[in-house]
Amino acid sequence: MHNIATPMFCWHGRHSAAKIGTPIQLAEEIAMKVTANSRSKRAALFITAVTMMAGTAFIPAAAQDKSRIPAVAIYQAMLQANKEPGWVQFRNYGGAQWIYFTALQTLHCRLKEIRYSVNSKDLDQRFKLVKCNPQNPFAVPSDAGVDDIAIRLAKGTAATIAVQVIWEDDTESAIAVYEPCKDVGEQSCAWPVE
Repeated sequence: MHNIATPMFCWHGRHSAAKIGTPIQLAEEIAMKVTANSRSKRAALFITAVTMMAGTAFIPAAAQDKSRIPAVAIYQAMLQANKEPGWVQFRNYGGAQWIYFTALQTLHCRLKEIRYSVNSKDLDQRFKLVKCNPQNPFAVPSDAGVDDIAIRLAKGTAATIAVQVIWEDDTESAIAVYEPCKDVGEQSCAWPVE
């Protein structure tokens, strides 16, 4: 599995040439430009999330948490930005239905738990978090397997999935419910229901 962190950025910020604003300011600016020039809100949200992930390169090391993990507010903004495009993704592949938790796993350094349930809002299941590496806090470890990012179900099992994250301080996110996209073949996709 490839490292999903952007290799051009140094997460601890020691090597940034200039401070160009906070990651949130940068993300908001890009999202406004994308929204103004595009009809796709999903694209704007995606770019906002990616920008916020990359934006931590511009935070001076002294301003960051001593563990070198960006502030929880960055992670919470990323979660919110990804709500419409999908905290999870469905995919029909190899005769099975896969549900990918990759977007949530990139938040693992500030999460305590990922709760989910298939075809209900019970949130009675847990998705195991990968180990956090403070030197590369948004990356899923290179030795992670498919079980670290997805669950496999019989094809057509999940009509919906409800998802909620619990932050390290025990605060809970809203519950998001998604359904598989229709007519997308083997592509991964999720459509928000609520």
